[in-house]
Amino acid sequence: MARRKKVYEGKAKILYEGPEPGTLVQYFKDDATAGNGAKKDVIDGKGVLNNRLSEFFMTGLSSIGIPTHFIRRLNMREQLIRHVEIIPLEVIVRNFAAGSMAKRLGMEEGTALPRPIVEFSYKDDALGDPLVPEEYIIAFGWASQQDLDDIVSLALRVNDFLSGVMHGVGIKLVDFKIEIGRIWENDYPRLVVADEISPDSCRLWDIETGAHLDKDVFRRDLGSLSDAYTEVARRLGVLPSNVTHRPKPTLIN
Repeated sequence: MARRKKVYEGKAKILYEGPEPGTLVQYFKDDATAGNGAKKDVIDGKGVLNNRLSEFFMTGLSSIGIPTHFIRRLNMREQLIRHVEIIPLEVIVRNFAAGSMAKRLGMEEGTALPRPIVEFSYKDDALGDPLVPEEYIIAFGWASQQDLDDIVSLALRVNDFLSGVMHGVGIKLVDFKIEIGRIWENDYPRLVVADEISPDSCRLWDIETGAHLDKDVFRRDLGSLSDAYTEVARRLGVLPSNVTHRPKPTLIN
């Protein structure tokens, strides 16, 4: 089969034209990056794990009525998704102080927050994905006030789902980020959860030991990233039977 046209390549994924109008094929790479690409490595099998984990989470969200761009998994490294108009924001939900928030506010990592806090950052690697207030978002036309209200509602529902799933397997959901896209249905815009949900985009700690099971393992040189992601997949019951690296995607109609 002829290789489909590449639409976009990011740090961890490649998007190709889909087999049907309004669809894309999302290919998960083995690349690991931190510091907006300042630190890089290739972790064999990472893309396979993230593909399966993102499928698990997106399917779970859909089952409770939260709309996503996910259609179905195609193979070990690819999934079919709906083509969406991405809102240029990262939506961050924090349950505990960690990472940049702990640093900004001088808080000890792991401090429980009084309630989940939703933050927005502007998606621009060159600028370091700066935090932006709602006033900026509305003034620059990235999203309307109604969009923001709906995005916060979606993000908190995602948080409830992920927190419950993770707690059930002994993992604390410290924080996570998602992206939101628009799809158009009969000229009416609808917001959906897009991109991916995986240990790349979540901060996950073992409840008993506090061990990191997320990309901080790579950021902070805490051990094997592959082992951490494999442990998350094992606990959730979605561990692939074969986690081998396949550098060239094979697309399936």
